[in-house]
Amino acid sequence: MQMTLDWLYAPWPWYVAGPIIGFMVPLMLVIGNRSFGISSNLRHMCAIAQPRHIGVDFFNYNWREQSWSLVFAAGTILGGFLAGIVFANPDPIRLSEAALTMFAYWNVPIGEGFLPPVLFGFYWQSIVIMFVGGVLVGFGTRYASGCTSGHAITGLSTLQLQSLLAVAGIFGGGLFAAHFITPYLSRLF
Repeated sequence: MQMTLDWLYAPWPWYVAGPIIGFMVPLMLVIGNRSFGISSNLRHMCAIAQPRHIGVDFFNYNWREQSWSLVFAAGTILGGFLAGIVFANPDPIRLSEAALTMFAYWNVPIGEGFLPPVLFGFYWQSIVIMFVGGVLVGFGTRYASGCTSGHAITGLSTLQLQSLLAVAGIFGGGLFAAHFITPYLSRLF
């Protein structure tokens, strides 16, 4: 009998992954932190790297009190590497017929992967789109005082109205972009 490693490449079922994510909220409250997210790590890294003579007030705080979040960010990067490279699924990803029909309707060619090369390739237009998108996401997380994981996981579970509004805005903006902006980006090429 030959043992296969198919279980290693399969996504975790929702009933395992969901409770693990949900367990983070009481864990964060037990260790004394009331926020959970990834976007504040850029501020922490800037506070670490800021030369003493510059002294930007926004970065003058004791970042060591939040050093756990840097470990969390490093774990996220390591987890992404393990999932995407070490334990990557060797089978190509198959898009649904509905997704293929949608991309055909938008006149977006699909390459060998599942990401449209028009939007995610290394063309000057796609690099500009990714840069502008990154700046908008960075601005949005700073303006909303947190990212999707911070607001949706911690903020909603602690019944914060600001988080409810932020999550509604994040998902509303995502739906708007997916249906009204993304179809027209392919026309730039």
